[in-house]
Amino acid sequence: MIAFIQCLIKYVFFELPQFKNANLITALSTTSFTCLVLATICIAAAGYIINDIYDVIADTVNKPKKLIVGKHISETMAVNYYVAFTVIGIIFGIYATWEIDKNSYAAMFLLVAALLYWYATSLKQTVVIGNIVVSILVSCSILIVGIFEITPMLSPESREAYIFMFKFLVDYAVFAFLLNLVRELIKDIEDIDGDYKAGYTTLPIVLGRKRANYIAFAICTLTIFVITYYVITYLFENQYLLLYFIFLIIGPLAYCAIKVLTATTKSQYTQLSIILKIIMFIGMCSIVILKFV
Repeated sequence: MIAFIQCLIKYVFFELPQFKNANLITALSTTSFTCLVLATICIAAAGYIINDIYDVIADTVNKPKKLIVGKHISETMAVNYYVAFTVIGIIFGIYATWEIDKNSYAAMFLLVAALLYWYATSLKQTVVIGNIVVSILVSCSILIVGIFEITPMLSPESREAYIFMFKFLVDYAVFAFLLNLVRELIKDIEDIDGDYKAGYTTLPIVLGRKRANYIAFAICTLTIFVITYYVITYLFENQYLLLYFIFLIIGPLAYCAIKVLTATTKSQYTQLSIILKIIMFIGMCSIVILKFV
């Protein structure tokens, strides 16, 4: 999904007539963009691996059938995979920064890798902070394409036009952040039994499942209001995008908000988590319809 969304931004968003007609060009060649995508997904993969390593105790309860570390591969082998993916991702990232002559940007990949390690080893086990950090990192996978494509091209004459372009990506990043935050909270509620066994102090463990449901409902409702405000402010005159957001994003989100209030079983939380992931994917695909704005 990360690679697909980044390709959407590169080959659809930056090719929109609104930007092409203004003669706005971007910095990344096909090679350097490929390196950026590979860097992102390799570091993300490393994050999943280190997370699985530290989640073995919790996963024996939460998802025993999907347990990999200690069952299909040894912990030592998993650590080797983690190190390999991290190093490969950082190398690809450094090459992408070198291609656009922004060597200082290499620090981004080191920072993300460090945050993912910190999340897996300690932040994941804390109240809300871990959820916020991982949601920020998800939104950054969107913004990083804009940063690499736009910042090398900035000049006093073109600054305003490029910033206007970047604001669109910020809107999508905020959308991804809020949706992922709701999903992270729902996953914590879903995994409450295993997390309790592992000694974590996640939000549902501290406040209880019911109160955590209310908080997830509140953030889901906030997301609906934010998206509705955006649609009314910027898209109300465009019939295609209006219908797209109402029926494919706002409607399903409202369904999730209602269902999370009454959810009690693991299967119900799993269903909500899957629906939210689909909504995020559909929301990003709306980039394709922007050409009709």
